[in-house]
Amino acid sequence: MQLFFIRHGESQNNQLWRKNQSDEGRVEDPDLTAAGEQQAQIVADFLAANQAEFAITHIYTSLMLRAVRTARPIAEKLNLPLIAWPEIHEGGGIYLKDRETGKRDGLPGNPRSFFETNYPELGLPDWLTEDGWWNRPHEERAETSIRAQTVLLELKRRHTANQDRVALVSHGGFYNYILNAIMRKTQRDNYWFELNNACISHIDFREDHIVFTYLNHREHLPKALIT
Repeated sequence: MQLFFIRHGESQNNQLWRKNQSDEGRVEDPDLTAAGEQQAQIVADFLAANQAEFAITHIYTSLMLRAVRTARPIAEKLNLPLIAWPEIHEGGGIYLKDRETGKRDGLPGNPRSFFETNYPELGLPDWLTEDGWWNRPHEERAETSIRAQTVLLELKRRHTANQDRVALVSHGGFYNYILNAIMRKTQRDNYWFELNNACISHIDFREDHIVFTYLNHREHLPKALIT
């Protein structure tokens, strides 16, 4: 199995942090910025123009809006089904922080009708209803670490026996948890790897070892769009 981990384009929250170094004004499920939309189209064009190299066979996306909006043009350009994998969401889930108490309160997330109306091509899990896809408390870091290990096991179960080339359109924080899971490190080891918006990491799962072919490939983006 070949794994291509693609981070979503720049989100409204990314832009907020980049400008102010603060999460004041953060929204629970941000859309892409104008720059993020450009990044998403550029990475889609890049993958399509280099199909002989990438030859992606499967595309999964987080159900967070910024990931779906990034994955959609990729799936369109590669003419592949776009499948939701809710478990590859960003750490914490859908939440907002109470300004007075600092408590992070979980929120519902978008319901089934939102995706069916706006992204009819997206393959959704059967369990998704009008109650929203998150609808639970804020996810703590230890829970994110366990989730990353579970995702890795499921990824191997689905694809290791085949010559599949899998793209995960996901998030910068979760990227670090999945890399640590691959390296069999725990969250306490505190490794952190940079992944810019709309950039690609390639991991080759071979029969007896794993090769990190490259991390944070960003040469497809113009310098002004590296965020």
